[in-house]
Amino acid sequence: MEEIQIFVERMIEACGFTGDTVGIITHAALIVIVILLAAGAGLLCRRLIVPLLMKLTSKTEARWDDVVFNEQVLLSACSIVPAIVVWQLLPWTFFDYPVMQEVLTRLTAIYITVMTVRTIIVFIDSFKQLENGKRTARQQYLYSLCGVLKIVMIFIAVIVVIAIIIDKDPSTLFAGLGAASAILMLAFQDTIKGLVAGIRLTNNDMLHIGDWITVPSAGANGRVEEITLTMVKVRNFDNTIITLSPQSLVDGSFQNWLGMEEKEGRRQVRKIYFDFRSLKTEHPEKPDNPDNPDNPEKTVAPNPLLPTTNITRFRHDIEQWLQQNPKVATDKTILVKHSDTLQASGCCVEIVFWLKAKDAITYEHDTSDIMEYIYAKAADYGLSIYQPNIEK
Repeated sequence: MEEIQIFVERMIEACGFTGDTVGIITHAALIVIVILLAAGAGLLCRRLIVPLLMKLTSKTEARWDDVVFNEQVLLSACSIVPAIVVWQLLPWTFFDYPVMQEVLTRLTAIYITVMTVRTIIVFIDSFKQLENGKRTARQQYLYSLCGVLKIVMIFIAVIVVIAIIIDKDPSTLFAGLGAASAILMLAFQDTIKGLVAGIRLTNNDMLHIGDWITVPSAGANGRVEEITLTMVKVRNFDNTIITLSPQSLVDGSFQNWLGMEEKEGRRQVRKIYFDFRSLKTEHPEKPDNPDNPDNPEKTVAPNPLLPTTNITRFRHDIEQWLQQNPKVATDKTILVKHSDTLQASGCCVEIVFWLKAKDAITYEHDTSDIMEYIYAKAADYGLSIYQPNIEK
């Protein structure tokens, strides 16, 4: 570098400049050279190194290199290279101006610190590319840990920047933070609580990206779109966004429909109330006496048939109809039974079955079709739906 400096001074003197003018023009020329070198280094990284690494990673089958060497991380790292070049050449450029050299050195160091932390944060965020729509418990735990790492890196960057400004050793400032730990705990209490709640959610496998959850107290009924340390974002089915804290989900309660979506069938329990006055007994006709003309002594006496009711026959027929319905999961419980009767509500028949449909629209349509048929079929048995406001 000194040879370049001497060469520049000689070139300026050869142009006819003398005295203090030579020093001023020399410094200006050196500044231009440093700017050109820094810009050239940055351009070389962006136009040559980044495309080369991207091409190499695209040819491999592993996914980790796509994360480590993705375009955003590489471009963010390239922004540090020009600053490093400037930082290394500042003592050579401003050798006659120590104050200016010190100020520019600190500003460059601050820029390098900030851009380094930014690159690390971009690298941490790139782990989202490993998700495949539904985040596993291990991925969610890693994601929560990455959130903590980002906070730690920003905190370290702030301490380092302060140390550069006041010209102190960063380790001295970190040692002095022990006394301020109580204040830091208070400032980051939401983050700490969110981290603990997030770990509980993931370790117990309670929540994933893409799960359909219902939180009645918060008005949430939709798909989980994002889970962070301090926030769970849910998109309702009407496209409204609900944000919840992980702490509220852990301390309170919520309904996760994952089990229903992964397995066939959604359970339905419906009750129908019939007017007591429409219940009737039925006496089946007895069959003819099956006499045996070849052996009159072995003539079989008919067994008397027990009387039944129209509501009993209705229950048995509806149960058989449900077992033959293609919309119903026949491998699960199908039951039509008499339930506890409230005196003011009529005779209760409870219907239990499982629908094959999982999505909300088909599920509601199938439920409506089945229940409407059952309501209409009751009239064929002489049964009347209980209507307390209508006198029979």
